[in-house]
Amino acid sequence: MKRAALLGLTLLAGACATGPRWANGEPPALVKASVETIVTTDGQVDADDPAFWADPGDTKRAVMFGTDKTDGLYVHNMDGTVRQFFPSGALNNVDLRSGFKVGAKDYVLVGASADEKLGLYTYLLDPVTLETKEWGFITTGDYEPYGFCVGNYNGQFYLIADAKSGEVRVWTIAANEAGAPVTNLVRTFKVGSQPEGCVVDDATGNLYLGEEDVGIWRWNLAPGASDAPESIAKVDKQRITDDVEGLTIMRDGAHKYLIASSQGDDTYNVFRIEGAAHTYVGRFAIVDGDMIDGVTATDGLDAWSGPIGQFPEGVIAFHDDQDKPDPGQQNYKMVDWRDIRKALNLN
Repeated sequence: MKRAALLGLTLLAGACATGPRWANGEPPALVKASVETIVTTDGQVDADDPAFWADPGDTKRAVMFGTDKTDGLYVHNMDGTVRQFFPSGALNNVDLRSGFKVGAKDYVLVGASADEKLGLYTYLLDPVTLETKEWGFITTGDYEPYGFCVGNYNGQFYLIADAKSGEVRVWTIAANEAGAPVTNLVRTFKVGSQPEGCVVDDATGNLYLGEEDVGIWRWNLAPGASDAPESIAKVDKQRITDDVEGLTIMRDGAHKYLIASSQGDDTYNVFRIEGAAHTYVGRFAIVDGDMIDGVTATDGLDAWSGPIGQFPEGVIAFHDDQDKPDPGQQNYKMVDWRDIRKALNLN
């Protein structure tokens, strides 16, 4: 992301009253957020990327993780309040997967990229107590992990990071007998310029990655799969305006959707995934509601498929670079999936 440039453009647009940044592209459907995160202990949260988890046995028991690129990792309740905070320092992207064993116990594996510290932080969420603890720091040598995501394909957990150089690295991760994290670098490949957002489709092993100024690519995590990427969508200034940022997947009944942040015009592209095919079905923007402001310049986003908290059919969280009325504050906004589905006439 180009934070200073984006902030300047956004402020300039507001000052000149030129209207929304998406006005020059394909008209988006409009939705509103119903929940936003609230941090009362820090007046300048430098938010970036969220990740949800809900107890499958009681989906009201749920949390949302959110990175702060200056201070660390927040754990939020579903009403947006803070549940826990880890002062890990500058963190960029966060992701998680459930069913991760440490000894005989199941945890939710949470990971976050720390490019300034040349490594990855890992945490363990206890699904019984909903409490999270630090687990271990994984050094990446001289490699600077910028974008980051987690996958679980065929029972193997993966950590995937990308660097500003375009190099993508894939590690397997497990717990050893002492209960400490053990990783193994199993694959590297490269794109031509800076990437960031990524997401794994656990059902197929497909890895989607956004190259910020170019578009969206796809690989497969299966051993022996090709390192040559497949193009899914390109920056065209009509549907996607650079930077391509966060990517997430929403499963809705028999349908599956890839959702991408078009940061340059404050919109989100939606693609229906049907086998190997990806069909563009529309885009949307998040505008001001009665109580919660709209969303601009989204970096990270995350979808939860199915019931979670107060959302009976799913929710998506979006990074917002300017939380009104305080222009110095950033946060995360939650949008009910039903509102997006209705706005785009999906299904």
